[in-house]
Amino acid sequence: MLTYTSYTHFHPIFAGVGLALVVTISSTALCYYWGMKRRKVRRKRSELFRKNGGLLLQQRFSAITSQSRDSSAKIFSAEELKTATNNYSETRILGRGAYGTVYKGVLPDETVVAVKKSRVFDESQVEQFVNEITILSQTDHPNVVKLLGCCLETEVPLLVYEFIPNGTLFQQIQNKSAPLSLTWEDTLRIAEQIAEALAYLHSTSSIPIIHRDIKSSNILLDENFVAKISDFGASRSVPFDQTHVTTLIQGTIGYLDPEYFQSGQLTERSDVYSFGVVLAELLTRQKPISVGRPEESCNLAMHMVIVVNEGRLLKEIEPHILEEASEEQLYAVAQLSVRCLSMNGQERPIMKEVASVLEELRKSFIKEQTMRKTVEPYNEQGNLLREASSTSSLHRSEGSTQLSMEAEMKVSCQSPR
Repeated sequence: MLTYTSYTHFHPIFAGVGLALVVTISSTALCYYWGMKRRKVRRKRSELFRKNGGLLLQQRFSAITSQSRDSSAKIFSAEELKTATNNYSETRILGRGAYGTVYKGVLPDETVVAVKKSRVFDESQVEQFVNEITILSQTDHPNVVKLLGCCLETEVPLLVYEFIPNGTLFQQIQNKSAPLSLTWEDTLRIAEQIAEALAYLHSTSSIPIIHRDIKSSNILLDENFVAKISDFGASRSVPFDQTHVTTLIQGTIGYLDPEYFQSGQLTERSDVYSFGVVLAELLTRQKPISVGRPEESCNLAMHMVIVVNEGRLLKEIEPHILEEASEEQLYAVAQLSVRCLSMNGQERPIMKEVASVLEELRKSFIKEQTMRKTVEPYNEQGNLLREASSTSSLHRSEGSTQLSMEAEMKVSCQSPR
């Protein structure tokens, strides 16, 4: 029989056992709950990975590797990029655009990357999306931002690019308070780099790519102010046996090819038109759309055509550029811009030709600058010699005058009064 004394003796033991059971059951339930939650998250991520074309992309990457071709792109996990961007913190935002937000990320090996999070994703275009990822992963050009990989475990796929630190060309052009503005040589070099990158995308890459959204805010500048084309969210690949693709109209007002806008047929000449606007921006430092210009010229493309045809180009150029560049070079770049802005796509030059013209102009300018620097010391030396000679002549003249005066005085003293 359990007496009061024995009960009080065993009570702490019962209480301890009960508490241990409660803790054990609670811990087990909690572990089960978190385990179920993790499994649910993993299952969800696996479903998203398949839905977003992950298995197809793995097959494409395996095919590239088996053909001894290089693809440095990696498939990142959702957790990796969440950690890299500090859970997509507002403080990590590099920029926002029509197609999504770009975050700064830091990978475990301290590599700094740019993570693009798109706004929407069209599930019917999965195969096309995978094709473009595959193509861009093999794109290797110094003036195209390198695609490092992607993540397909999220509702909207994430793209991971190399990080470019100096902002966009648009910011550089429009920042009037910048300590260093672009020189004429910078202008020609950057224009040439963009043109070469587009020529590469249109004809040299594994499958031709039309960017479809070329604009100054999609041109990034690295630490050495080397231009790099970015943001391929609207890009389309074109099979070699086709001249165009028919798509829904996409692009940015002020840069959008009017021919593509009317027909819906996208060709590489659409990128040429957009480049013509960027070239006009570089030349005039003006915005693509401005209510400050007359109504017929609020669009920079139209404004450029008008000022060139009316011979008013030099009034649109900043003073420091007028001091550096010759009138001949300024008009050569302006005429090239106008050719790119032709309303008839077939009359526009291909980007390979544009790049070649800009290269010749840049080399010509550098040659002129070198000759000028070579000639200037001789001119300065000649001026010094002329000044020295002039001074010496002056001294001789003064000496001769003084001797003549002394002789005159002697003669006057000797002559009868």
